[in-house]
Amino acid sequence: MTLLTIKIEKIGLKDAGQCIDPYMTISVKDLNGVDLNPVQDTPVATRKEDTYIHFSVDVEIQRHVEKLPKGAAIFFEFKHYKPKKRFTSTKCFAFMEMDEIKPGPIVIELYKKPTDFKRKKLQLLTKKPLYLHLHQTLHKDS
Repeated sequence: MTLLTIKIEKIGLKDAGQCIDPYMTISVKDLNGVDLNPVQDTPVATRKEDTYIHFSVDVEIQRHVEKLPKGAAIFFEFKHYKPKKRFTSTKCFAFMEMDEIKPGPIVIELYKKPTDFKRKKLQLLTKKPLYLHLHQTLHKDS
């Protein structure tokens, strides 16, 4: 059986420097948007430069790759704190489908909120070349 570790390297956003307490929520959903795994949050990202927020954090997907059903996807929701409204808001999201699971770097597109776990009405966040940068590692579970 194979386990997947995803390193969340960085996210590109035009207003990256203005995001307060940014973090990611990672979830694995089936085609109907139902959770297949416990939802995980990253620590708050501390490094920002230009149009990037750097996470450099590893997330272990808590299920063997072989046991993920056809049509499942791994979602990455980018969240940040809005002091005026006093709550944490989802700014955008990205996802990776099963055929995208392979070792090495991957760059995925960002979509406008609200997060569409069923992947029916997707709208790109921007026309600018800003993405979520990830690196995948597959391990054989002994």
